Amino acid sequence: MVSLGKTHRYHHGAILPLAAISLVAILGMAALALDISNAHLEKTRLQNALDAAALSAAKVLDQTGSTALADSAGQTTFASNLAAPGNAGLGAAASGGNLSLALEYSSTLDPFVSGTVPAQYVRAAVANYDVAEWFAPVLGFDDLTIAGTAVAGPSPTLQKVCNVAPVMACGTPPAESPPGTTFGYSRGQVEQLKIGSGTSSEVGNGNFYLIRLDGSQGGADVREAAAGKFDACLSIGGEGDIETEPGNTVGPFAQGINTRLGIYNGPVNATDYPPDWFTNHTTYTEQDYLDQQIPPYDLDWYESQYQTVNPDQPPEGAPGRRILTMPVGNCDGLASGQDSVELLGFSCFYMVDRMNQQGQAVFYGQFKDDCGGSGVPGPDPGAGPGPRIIQLYKDPDSIDS
Repeated sequence: MVSLGKTHRYHHGAILPLAAISLVAILGMAALALDISNAHLEKTRLQNALDAAALSAAKVLDQTGSTALADSAGQTTFASNLAAPGNAGLGAAASGGNLSLALEYSSTLDPFVSGTVPAQYVRAAVANYDVAEWFAPVLGFDDLTIAGTAVAGPSPTLQKVCNVAPVMACGTPPAESPPGTTFGYSRGQVEQLKIGSGTSSEVGNGNFYLIRLDGSQGGADVREAAAGKFDACLSIGGEGDIETEPGNTVGPFAQGINTRLGIYNGPVNATDYPPDWFTNHTTYTEQDYLDQQIPPYDLDWYESQYQTVNPDQPPEGAPGRRILTMPVGNCDGLASGQDSVELLGFSCFYMVDRMNQQGQAVFYGQFKDDCGGSGVPGPDPGAGPGPRIIQLYKDPDSIDS
């Protein structure tokens, strides 16, 4: 007769080792899952820091054209993010020399060719980040290394623009503009913009109007908007008309716009409205304009100054302040006073000289191809140059972007 008790004890003894082995395996997989989960979290933190660094560097590059200044901005932003609460692992790795940020610059997005000029796009990259491991080495996994990359650069031309100056240049519709011009204006050519003529047949390129923004009215609102305090937006197409402002607010407008050149008259100050980094200017007259004199502090001079800035000791003020995001309207048939004007688009206007508020209002400057702006690109890319924002792009050479 077979003893059932012996068989039962045999199976019971065989199951215990299997259970122990299974438990070790389960605990090991759980421990490994914790390390892998931590690696994914660190990957997200690293990507956020890279995104911020790329955006910061690309914004400064767009404002200044200087890769040295962009390098400084990108590295500073990256270091600030690594020092933020929750990023202790990244910070410790950087302090130990095991994590470093590399910044590259390209004139094109795809292909991204490092070192090409003029640089417009920035790649921020970390090649190796050895994530701290708790349990993985016990199981034979001792190399949880991650990498990351982010690319940022200018968007397509904005179709919806915020923070515009409360002044509109009269322009030519794109279909009627001469070849090589934007709204009838050429890049770098000194333009004389006079306050809109009282005779509608004379109103066109070379004239400007003050405009009413987002229901604002009166000299105080115009002054503040000209100095830079305007958050609402204008859009091309649809309800794209803009309202002109009567010319009796030219004085307050001049007070506001001249803060960009470090000139403070009236109730405006440098704390609220800092000057541009470079405010050099000399009086530019109508005779200079008729003689086609090149101002000593023209757009080319201005852009060259940024190449000499020491990233460790930047000038006081704010870069790019004397570049205005200026709406362009179809002034055909427009007379003086308040009226509605078709919004053709947006331009970037460099202030050659301060605006003189005595006598006839005349504004001298040069249109440039593009400038940093605030707004929403799209839904369709804009035609031609104009303001844009800095945004992130998928890195064409990496799946880590």
